[in-house]
Amino acid sequence: MNHRAYLTLAIPLTISTMTTPLLGAVDTAVVGQLPDSAYIGGVAVGTLIFNTLYWVFGFLRVSTSAFAAQANGASNQAQGILALSRPFLLAVVVGMCFILLQWPIEYIAMILFSKDADVSQFAAEYFRIRIWGAPFTLMNYVILGWLMGMAKIKESLFLQVLMNVLNMILAILFVHVFSFAVKGVAAAALIAEVTAFIVGMVIVRKASMFEWRLPSFQELIDTQSLKKMFNVNKDLFIRTICLLVVFNMFTAKGASFGTDLLAANAVLFQIHYIMAYFFDGFANATSILVGKSVGSKDRELYKKTLTLSKQWSVITAIVIACIYGLFQEQIIALFTNLPRVIELSTTYGKWLILYPFAACFGLVIYGVFTGATDIAPVRNSMIYAMILYILIQFTATPIWHNHGLWLAFILYSFGRSGFLVMYTPRLNKRLLSMKNGI
Repeated sequence: MNHRAYLTLAIPLTISTMTTPLLGAVDTAVVGQLPDSAYIGGVAVGTLIFNTLYWVFGFLRVSTSAFAAQANGASNQAQGILALSRPFLLAVVVGMCFILLQWPIEYIAMILFSKDADVSQFAAEYFRIRIWGAPFTLMNYVILGWLMGMAKIKESLFLQVLMNVLNMILAILFVHVFSFAVKGVAAAALIAEVTAFIVGMVIVRKASMFEWRLPSFQELIDTQSLKKMFNVNKDLFIRTICLLVVFNMFTAKGASFGTDLLAANAVLFQIHYIMAYFFDGFANATSILVGKSVGSKDRELYKKTLTLSKQWSVITAIVIACIYGLFQEQIIALFTNLPRVIELSTTYGKWLILYPFAACFGLVIYGVFTGATDIAPVRNSMIYAMILYILIQFTATPIWHNHGLWLAFILYSFGRSGFLVMYTPRLNKRLLSMKNGI
């Protein structure tokens, strides 16, 4: 494993994951050209609702990828099939529950996230259409996680690019040609999610090396395997809850400063997502390689992957910070043409120059722990970082208002990195004691 081999895996995964925040960015930019900042606020609140719902179950992708990578490293065909089947069944059940509970979910969300009547109206329009895609979104998480874990990088890249590019094209078409406004953005997302699921199932069947057969009921409910899966997923669930607490507190506090500031923060958060997902491609590559090293008991592969992950974390942070620092005004202008929102975004956007350096290790080294299915340190580091965020938000925002809010978020990101790095010596000790299988 060298730099070239690592980048050969990381770059396609980065391109693949980058389509997700670009989708949110295009949605924001599409409604950002409409004549009222409430449109941006409505999409921001609607997106936040689905981020809350889906990110809670984001472990479906992460854990599926890790278990599939370990099965791939061990060349275990039966476990490879089960790595897809178990979380797929869970995704169907959870997605149907979201649809059945859509009315109370909408009611609670509007109370928590929106104080402005126009913003609430647009957010509700977005929610009532996109909620019907819930089962497909969660099943797509499982499909993508499995393809990544099985090192089917081209296939996972094609699927994500297809889904998100289709979404972008339809959003532009529905909003600017057919004048469907927020409803058009939501309909575009729903159509793209269903299309990706159909295509994804075809890809899984054709891309697999396995002789496909349905696993028996006894295999699906194997006690030891289910216990391991739920332990991993439980810790990832707690980690995601912490993440959502921070994001939701940030959005709710920003909304209390007024609609224009809510819109400006929404623009900046979309830029932040693009930065974070850029790192996520490297984290996915790291997770796949570490999972493979664990499955094959290859200590040298693990050590080299850890070193390369740290090096590329820093390199990527420098590149992202420089690009954003040089082109901040031009980047913000891509999202909205409203002068007041541009002014506020530019004022508070300086904080994002610090974000890549604050978050780089937390976002990439995360892949080391997920690949090893050692998720307790990830859970603990997020709990500590969340507590840090809450303390700073409550002390800083009364003094510095929105600057205090961004200060809390940047320090939370530093904490997320620092607390996780503290656990790496313990993981090294465990994994480097493996008997080399080569």
